[in-house]
Amino acid sequence: MAEKNMTRFFTIADFEEEEIWLREQHKSGWKLVGMTPPCFYTFEQCEPEDVIYRLDFTNNENGEDYFRMLSDFGWEHIGRCVGWEYYRKPAAQAETEEDGELFSDNESRAEQVNKIIKKRMLPLLCIFLCAVVPNFLRYMNGDYIYLWGKVFGTFFAVMFVVYLYLIVHCGRKLRKISARYTNSIEK
Repeated sequence: MAEKNMTRFFTIADFEEEEIWLREQHKSGWKLVGMTPPCFYTFEQCEPEDVIYRLDFTNNENGEDYFRMLSDFGWEHIGRCVGWEYYRKPAAQAETEEDGELFSDNESRAEQVNKIIKKRMLPLLCIFLCAVVPNFLRYMNGDYIYLWGKVFGTFFAVMFVVYLYLIVHCGRKLRKISARYTNSIEK
């Protein structure tokens, strides 16, 4: 079997886009066989087929009963990567729209988004506020005067921009996804 490795970066808020991308790869004859953090995917050549991919943020907290239950519903567990569980199921087995989803209701979907916010966004925000911002401010004040200090300060300046982008991008997107699910619950 032919294999190929691909690099593609998705943030914690881009899980729906990642599912679509993986489905398109499978339709093109490449099924996912492994993931390596932060953004490396291994694919194996296969017959092109419409296969639904789903990601579940469990933060490595679910046991064998959970995997068995999903397997009973036709989901193949591919693997895990940084707290995410990867599953797939042939679209032909999904007779209804609900069969193509891991979660049976929007309340569970909203709960997953809240778990992502608590387990990933809050720690990201803490690191940003406690480590990146103070060092960035020291750099901006000119406290780093020696060569290594300037290298260190430049590193934190870059980290400031990266973290700020991730916090804004992921925060807005997760809030939008959560609102979509919450509004569906209220209707």
